[in-house]
Amino acid sequence: MTVVGFLLFILFWWMMSEFLSVKKPIIEGFQSRLPSSLDTTNIIDYDSLKVADSLAFANATEFEKVYPNLPPPVRVAKSYQSLIKEDKLFSNALQSIWINVQGYVWAVLICIPLGFAIGLFPLFRGLFSKQIDAIRYLPLSALVGLFVAWFGIDSQMKVAFLAFGIIVYLLPVIVQRIYEVQDVYLKTVFTLNANNWQTIKSVYLPSVMSKVMDDMRVLTAISWTYIIIAELINRQGGIGSLIFIKARQGRLDKVFAILIVIVIIGFLQDQVFKLLDRTLFPHKNFKSIVSGLKDSKLGVYIWLGILFIAVIVNSVLGLPDVSFGDINASMLLLLIGTVGFIYMLYGMLMTYLNREKTTVHA
Repeated sequence: MTVVGFLLFILFWWMMSEFLSVKKPIIEGFQSRLPSSLDTTNIIDYDSLKVADSLAFANATEFEKVYPNLPPPVRVAKSYQSLIKEDKLFSNALQSIWINVQGYVWAVLICIPLGFAIGLFPLFRGLFSKQIDAIRYLPLSALVGLFVAWFGIDSQMKVAFLAFGIIVYLLPVIVQRIYEVQDVYLKTVFTLNANNWQTIKSVYLPSVMSKVMDDMRVLTAISWTYIIIAELINRQGGIGSLIFIKARQGRLDKVFAILIVIVIIGFLQDQVFKLLDRTLFPHKNFKSIVSGLKDSKLGVYIWLGILFIAVIVNSVLGLPDVSFGDINASMLLLLIGTVGFIYMLYGMLMTYLNREKTTVHA
C-alpha cells in the first residue's frame, strides 16, 4: 500500500506540473531581461521595445513547454546530476548534518541537568519554572540578529542558534515529563528504602528519558527549520545556503530536489532516534531480558560518548588541532566510535537471533 500511495503521489505531482505549465514562444535573439534604466549611454524607448516584443511573440511559430511554478518529477530527478557535480550537494548536506548534530548535543547537555534540577528540587523550581515556561513564546527567527552580534556569522553562531531553538522546546518538556512520573513507582522505591540518587537512577531517568526520546523525534523538523534560517545569514555552504541560491536563480527543479534530500535526511534522523530508543529503553518493547540487549546498549553508550566528546572538543579546541603523537584526534575518535558501532551491531544481531524467545508488545 505504501508503494501504491507513493506512485499516486508522483502521478498527482506530474499532473499538477503539466496543468500549471505554460507554452513559451521560441524567438531567435530574444532577450528576456530589459535594458537597465540606469544606463545613460543609450536612450531607450521602452514602449517601442515592448511593442516589438509583442509582435515577435505574436508571430512565433515554435513553442516550448516551461514549468514556472511546479517542475515535473522527471526534471527534478535529472537535476541531481548537476547538484552533485557542480553544486557539491553531498558536502553541503554533511555540513548541515554536522551543525544539526552539534546543536542537538549542546541542547541535551544543557537541558537534561537543568531540567532535572528544576523538576526535582523545589528551590530551582520556584526560581526558574516561570521563566522556563515563558521562553517558549520567544519568536526565535527574530533573535538571529542577537546571535550574530554575540557569536559572529560563522558556524559557531549557527550551532548556538540551533541549540537555543531546541532548548526552548526541550527544556519545558523535560520538566513536564518529570511531573508526569507515576506515583506508584515512587512509592515502590520508597518501600524498598531507596535513597534519593537510587530513586533518580531507577525511576526518574528511565521514565523521563524514554519519553523525552520521543519528544526529540518531534523536534527533527524544527531543527532543520532553524538550520535553514541560520545558514541564510552566512551563505558559505550548507543545505540552507544552497536552496536559497537556487531559489534566487529560479531553478525550482533543484529547489525541489534539495527539499527531497532534507526530507530523506529527516526520515533517517527519525529512524536513528527510534533505534536509540529501542536500544536504550528496551522495557518499552520487551517484557523480559533478551540476550544481546546489554551489548547493544554498551555499544550505543560508546558511540554517543565519542559523539559528545567530538562535539565538545571541536567547539573548544577544534578537532584538527588536537593530536596524540602522530594520531589525529579525529582519527582516534573515529576508530573508537567504529568499535562501539560494531559492538552495537553485534548486540542487535544477538537480539534479533533471540527474538523468538521474547514477547514483544503489540
